Amino acid sequence: MFKRSLVVVLLLIATVFKSFADEGMWLPHLLGQQVYNDMVKKGLKLTKEQLYSVNKSSLKDAIIIFGGGCTGEIVSAEGLIFTNHHCGYGAIAGASTVDHNYLRDGFYAKNKAEEIKTALTVQFLVRIEDVTKEVTDALGNLSGAERANKQMEVVMAINKRFSDADKSIECRVSPMFKGNQYLAFVYEIYKDIRLVGTPPESVGKFGGDTDNWEWPRHTGDYSIFRVYANKDNKPATYDAANVPLKPKWFLPVSLKGVKENDFAMIWGYPGGTNRYESSYGIKLATDVNNPTLVKARDMRLKYMFEEMKKDPATKLKLASSYAGIANYWKFFDGETKQLLKYDIYGQKKAAEEKFNTWAKGKPEYQNLFADWAKAYEDWKPYAEERVYLNEGILGSPLAAFAASARMAATAKNAGTDEAKKQLNTRRAAFLEAEDRPSDENILAASTKMFYDNVEKDQQPKGFFEALQQKYGSLDDMTTYKKYAADVFKNAAVFDDVKWAALVNSGNAEQINNDPAVKHAAAFIDNYRSRFDPAYQQFTIKNNDYGRIYLKGVLEMDAAKAKMMYPDATFTMRVSYGQVKPYKPKDAVSYDYVTTSKGLLEKYVAGDYEFDLPAKQIELIKKKDFGQYADPVRKDLVIGFISSNDITGGNSGSPVINANGELIGLAFDGNYEALSHKLAFDKDLNRTINVDIRYVLWCIDKLGGASNIIKELKLVK
Repeated sequence: MFKRSLVVVLLLIATVFKSFADEGMWLPHLLGQQVYNDMVKKGLKLTKEQLYSVNKSSLKDAIIIFGGGCTGEIVSAEGLIFTNHHCGYGAIAGASTVDHNYLRDGFYAKNKAEEIKTALTVQFLVRIEDVTKEVTDALGNLSGAERANKQMEVVMAINKRFSDADKSIECRVSPMFKGNQYLAFVYEIYKDIRLVGTPPESVGKFGGDTDNWEWPRHTGDYSIFRVYANKDNKPATYDAANVPLKPKWFLPVSLKGVKENDFAMIWGYPGGTNRYESSYGIKLATDVNNPTLVKARDMRLKYMFEEMKKDPATKLKLASSYAGIANYWKFFDGETKQLLKYDIYGQKKAAEEKFNTWAKGKPEYQNLFADWAKAYEDWKPYAEERVYLNEGILGSPLAAFAASARMAATAKNAGTDEAKKQLNTRRAAFLEAEDRPSDENILAASTKMFYDNVEKDQQPKGFFEALQQKYGSLDDMTTYKKYAADVFKNAAVFDDVKWAALVNSGNAEQINNDPAVKHAAAFIDNYRSRFDPAYQQFTIKNNDYGRIYLKGVLEMDAAKAKMMYPDATFTMRVSYGQVKPYKPKDAVSYDYVTTSKGLLEKYVAGDYEFDLPAKQIELIKKKDFGQYADPVRKDLVIGFISSNDITGGNSGSPVINANGELIGLAFDGNYEALSHKLAFDKDLNRTINVDIRYVLWCIDKLGGASNIIKELKLVK
């Protein structure tokens, strides 16, 4: 009986509007009438069929997964893609050299022959199928590891059934509501993606880490690519004979701009939220996981930045890695502060107490939180050790490479010609990206950090005793620097002769004696043998309890169930809201747009984060804005904020107006609401977007790429 009623509730969840704020990452194929009606009330002019259709072309066909973790949108009849600069960052850096530094100087192809091959892929959503019954029938009443293994087996079978590698079709089943619903998402993957344009880094990353997650913002966070297909408009690997894709749908681009309370919707692929997390999970995040991660990443960034300041080539080499580390260093720092400030732990506890009162006398639920508390109690003493391993010890690129080389050396095909080839390929990639000075400091500092912060009885047995005996006091950083210098001096990966001997020997024992491998292995083996079994058990229990809790919540409160939406799972979602200012604290009010006036106010010539191209300064001072000027402000609008609900993965998502036209690119959230993965703030949450008129001005006026502008469908 419950299975049937649960399906009904889940359908209600997907079709009933949450009545306050603009919270919600909605599944577009299940937009109910009440949700759609509210979108229309806020200003939407498109029909439901124009938004999402199974049988006809619709707006959803213009939205793509860009690369491995971003969103992009098709903006022309020839497969042109807009996304964020930071989403294209790796491809731009990869195409750059010291002599042709596209990352620093920018780049625009003046014709299709000049477009640059990349290793990127994009994915178009073909269809979504509900496979809940098939999965849940197979799982029955299983729990724990047995359930997890069976779920993996069933999901893999469904993925295989719906996939077709020969046609570049791939299916990925995504659990919703912590495993109370399962949807199969089927994608078509295109592999010939070419770089068309990028602004100079001083534009695309203006404000750097200082402005990251902050408003007001003046960043031109965009880049341009193109999808190519074979002559039949189907996916194909790179070939000079390939032609631009003819898309099913592309977004017109609006020059009309935004005003306060304008309707705004954002389509894309939010990566992950956990808004139905327990109070125990909130406590573990604020007390252990987040502060430890921030501390370890802070150390890594410090040593990388020291070297990047010294040399442009080093900056170029480390740029992409540094940006990725820095992004979530600041995020988790902000998340912790917001969770504590607004007492999310207390709010969760109150909701759980209400649940426990309801659960009395219900065998499936009455002991849930007692069991859940025990699971966290058993794992929490070891949580810090795990973060220091992953974010500290393996934060050294050498240690991470050594760990992967060791795995390859002990794999089934170890010693074969294919295995040797793989090792050599990995080594080449490592050496190309490696900066020895910063990495040596990271290895030294992460080792001391582990010793200083992890409980002594959780440390690798004998490791630090041996280090002390050979190098000196364990309280002295000099000791760790001497040790790290020895590891780097003697690691085979840096010596062609030693490496060849090591790889050609096919001897796992010899590889395990390499100093870099020994370093990584000491910490990895310590974790795997002593703590990983406990972590696996904790994860399985936590997943089970989370699923049961959410199932109970749906039963307990039908009204609340109608206001719920599934957590983000890097599957297509739509959020909608309005262009809105906000007041972050007493006596402080933020406007909803930023302009070139503010850009010049932030500009610092030659600064690492706030420099701008000389041509841009000249054009702005002359007010040479052309058709991209805002008619009301008589200025060039740089960015705007909206009340949309997004998270990581939405980077590059289109911000779309009431008529289905592109008005901006989403690229960030605001610092005051960085708890959004775990808790949405209805008053302070804002999405930061680059105004599409600034993007076009940069392409046209600053970049001189009028050919790209002519390709777009501009709406004035």
